[in-house]
Amino acid sequence: MSEAYLVDAIRSPTGKRGGSLSNIHPLDLGAHVLRAIVARNPIPADEYDDVIFGVLDQVGPQGRNPARYCWLAAGLAESVPGTTIDRACGSSQQALQFAAQAVMSGTMDVVIAGGVQSMSRIPMGAASAAGAQYGFPDTCTGSIGFSARYGVEPLTQFRGARMMAERWGFTRRQMEEFALESHTRALRALAEGRFDREIVPLNGLERDETARLTSLEKMATLEPLSPGSPLTAAVSSQICDGSSAVLVVSAAALKRYGLTPRARIHHISVLADDPVMMLGAPIPATRRALKRCGMTISQIDLAECNEAFASVTMAWAHELEFPSDRLNVNGGAIALGHPLGATGTKLMTTLLHELERRKLRYGLETMCEGGGQANVTIIERL
Repeated sequence: MSEAYLVDAIRSPTGKRGGSLSNIHPLDLGAHVLRAIVARNPIPADEYDDVIFGVLDQVGPQGRNPARYCWLAAGLAESVPGTTIDRACGSSQQALQFAAQAVMSGTMDVVIAGGVQSMSRIPMGAASAAGAQYGFPDTCTGSIGFSARYGVEPLTQFRGARMMAERWGFTRRQMEEFALESHTRALRALAEGRFDREIVPLNGLERDETARLTSLEKMATLEPLSPGSPLTAAVSSQICDGSSAVLVVSAAALKRYGLTPRARIHHISVLADDPVMMLGAPIPATRRALKRCGMTISQIDLAECNEAFASVTMAWAHELEFPSDRLNVNGGAIALGHPLGATGTKLMTTLLHELERRKLRYGLETMCEGGGQANVTIIERL
């Protein structure tokens, strides 16, 4: 099987809800990274085989296959197709894996994978809520088969995060300490310019605007997300706007265009688990991924486990016995935001750049996803 290589990886800054990127049309937000990645690489714009984008809440300006329309909004070749996928929070990570599969199969040579999300303009859950006018209050209510198997209580990420906190015995204080560290690391990374190489400024915004100078005392004043819950907004990922993209190519494309590979796709897989707890799948998915490629967790130099909630990443680190000083080293979604469809390739962009900055070899990315799923991607820096 052919190898798949990462040649480039970029992202927009993350704009806070109602912030600097909130008035940008989703197609223009996605077009921004597409235009930039094409401009940065010596591949003619009409020689890209496909554009694969992750987008959640595909309604309105995010509906009708935005991958295709983002490419067109970027002013690029009409002959290049695009397709949009939704694997919940792992959508653009799955886009990357589909791109890698296309290259590894030999059916494509040059693919852009990425994602976009305008959470300020299209609220989280908008696609599901759109069904209310047709008599469907949410995705699963009314399904005889699903209700018989999993009950009638709505499946939500907040319920899942609380279940994880309770199963692993994480207290509110412990999760707040984790969240504070996320902000601390993010602010340090921003101050040191660690994200400068990966961010393409947009609308006057040159850096992420989500990280906060906060404290445990401030966090302690917040109301819980539900009565009796240890969860608050402080230990949850931030709503934000953003886009990201990576360029995946074959060995033949490297030679044809004179490209320098930055990393090799070492492993890709996806696994599902309990859809009620929903957010725990990164644990078994990572264990299986490591087994399949004959690695141990000690061989992973850096990891990005998406901070959808503090309890998710804390449980993953605990079960995998992964050291804190190699996990989300520049902060995570609690501080830097979780632009849903864009997060997968956003995290991969940060992971690749940090491996390069530290001159390390292996990086692993995983994240929890709706329906109790998790993707795992392992790259080898070259």
